Amino acid sequence: MPPVVRRTLSRFDTPRALRALSVWTPADAPAGGLHPGDVGWLLRHADATVHLWVDARGTGRPDPRLDPRHDAAAPVAVGILDGRVLRVTAAPDADLGALAADAEELLVPGNDWSDGLPVPGWHPDPKETWLVLSWTPEPVTSRAERVGEPDAADRVLIHRSAFEGSTFALKHWERMKASPAGHSAVETLVRTPTGAPAAAATGWFAGAGRCGLLEPVGTHPDQRGRGYGRDAVLGTCAALADRGASAVAVMTPACNEAAVALYASAGFTVVRETQAWTRPRRS
Repeated sequence: MPPVVRRTLSRFDTPRALRALSVWTPADAPAGGLHPGDVGWLLRHADATVHLWVDARGTGRPDPRLDPRHDAAAPVAVGILDGRVLRVTAAPDADLGALAADAEELLVPGNDWSDGLPVPGWHPDPKETWLVLSWTPEPVTSRAERVGEPDAADRVLIHRSAFEGSTFALKHWERMKASPAGHSAVETLVRTPTGAPAAAATGWFAGAGRCGLLEPVGTHPDQRGRGYGRDAVLGTCAALADRGASAVAVMTPACNEAAVALYASAGFTVVRETQAWTRPRRS
């Protein structure tokens, strides 16, 4: 099998990985287990780590879309550890067997799931199915407004209230916006008639003619059921479409009926179902 080399990138070294993921993003829905926006959201952490696999042979014609320096070591995959899940998107012609063999070093006991990279001997997780939903650009009406620095504290408040146990803070938002992926982030905030923050959504641009991503979306618990979350979603989708996104995708567990209903009300349709690969349990 062709040799691959894994390079571990700090948050400041991620532009090449982000470019590769953008090039590999289709027009209708993300491929593999990773979108550039997933990396962008990860970069809110100071210790964020991204893995870039390259062709160790350094052969073949370099793709200037991936690296303007024409590095001969062509990128073949990008991955991150999202908690205990290894999430990977590979180039369309990548040798998945070679990638899986190298990824064994990352898949230590406890890291028992792989999203986007089949691992020999593992099997799809029967306990959790995820839905990939996609929105096609169309005219929308929304109460959402773009998030700027004066709105950052309210945007953070929405996230912390919407996701129980979240430690998201203003420093994380600032770090995310200052990261190499920060220019790709599009965020909207919806307020109540009295001006209280009600819902927010973050979208990620992957390039003109490519599918954008929603990650994350949240509504304040006190404001649910009033259409604020739908407005935040539509406002962010419209902003991504204005930048040239061909579609906008979102992923959610199939069992999350409230989220599925929200996205359906905003015009999203299910593109496919997916399951992560999981390590076999010992009997």
